[in-house]
Amino acid sequence: MRRMILLAKLLALLMFPLGMQAKTTFVTVNDRGQFVRQGKPYYYIGANFWYGAILASKGQGGDRRRLAKELDELKALGVTNLRVLVGADGEDGVKSRVMPTLQKAPGVYNDTILDGLDYLMKQLADRKMTAVLYLNNAWEWSGGYSVYQQWAGMGKAVVPAIDGWPAYMDYVKGFIGSDKAKALFDRHLRFIVERTNRYTNKKYTDDPAIFSWQISNEPRAFSDDNKPAFAAWIKTVAATLKSIDKNHLVSTGSEGWWGCENDMALYKQIHADRNIDYLTIHIWPYNWGWAKRDSLNDVSNAVEQTASYIKDHEDFARQICKPLVIEEFGYPRDEFRFAPGSPTNARNAYYRYIFGRVAESHKQGGVIAGCNFWAWGGQGVPRHEWWQPWDDLVGDPAQEQQGLNSVFSKDIATLKLIKEYTKTLNK
Repeated sequence: MRRMILLAKLLALLMFPLGMQAKTTFVTVNDRGQFVRQGKPYYYIGANFWYGAILASKGQGGDRRRLAKELDELKALGVTNLRVLVGADGEDGVKSRVMPTLQKAPGVYNDTILDGLDYLMKQLADRKMTAVLYLNNAWEWSGGYSVYQQWAGMGKAVVPAIDGWPAYMDYVKGFIGSDKAKALFDRHLRFIVERTNRYTNKKYTDDPAIFSWQISNEPRAFSDDNKPAFAAWIKTVAATLKSIDKNHLVSTGSEGWWGCENDMALYKQIHADRNIDYLTIHIWPYNWGWAKRDSLNDVSNAVEQTASYIKDHEDFARQICKPLVIEEFGYPRDEFRFAPGSPTNARNAYYRYIFGRVAESHKQGGVIAGCNFWAWGGQGVPRHEWWQPWDDLVGDPAQEQQGLNSVFSKDIATLKLIKEYTKTLNK
């Protein structure tokens, strides 16, 4: 009997080389536009946890004890998919920028944050959790576009908190037209994707704990003139990722047509590309004027507008048989308060609508495959309205009021709601 078992194993290895066997452990997409994980359709409620690599580090901003508690808490809630920033770009000490940064200068890395990223990925793997890792950012809070422009010799990066938003938008549209800035990002992308985790000795390309690589947080063209070059850049980056990594999904990080200069045709063009595996949208009712500060408790208009926005993108996702993830959505705390444990009745009502759309899709085998609420604040405690070194890291980056959109461990009603829906998806 033992000889027969050994013979069967040998035959399996000959028929299915190790590389092919490893692929079965990665998340894939089937021809119905569903994610597949461990042989079954996979629908999820996840969280944005952008600061994970910093919290997992041994340096300033790091707290591995807190990290372990929060990952355990998320896992207990049924949240197993986290959307994580690989690392910030540029020098530390810039107003409203996340710190410590990862890439201090082109190709010059803060090894403490790299170590944190490796450690985070091991902790996720140990808990059978996955991460969407995004590599760039159109916005200033982690450097991204504007820092690559500065490094490419296009003048000092404009900071909205100092120079204003019109000046920033005018400056940052130059990224798409700069071959040098894009080449610097390409070098960074290759460095990260091709690295080996020092805690697991596993290449990132071989790590099932990575759900997908994401090109950027909210990539934008920033002008109508940039649209063709923007679409070409997304296409090039997606092809580069697939050429390096045959195992993992690739996503854009797009907000939807809102982030495509209000151009649904542009959104369709970039997501129809064969190297983009699934669609993403972000929804911000307060930021987009669908909910007003003096009437936050009335979520009816926010829900109505959200339903229409989701439908626009769901229809296209169904047409091209790709999953759709609502990977960012947020709603302020009641009365625009910030403190952990303060009321979140309106937020919970809005969350219930989004979670319900995923649950309905799960029941019907639809293309709305998951969502990631913005954002997990966990056991962090905001010390100031605006982040200062070295306050606790929470779900709101440095350019936003601390606690406004965060979900804390003290937000009991919200946590119960999350668990209610993750149980539904896991039945």
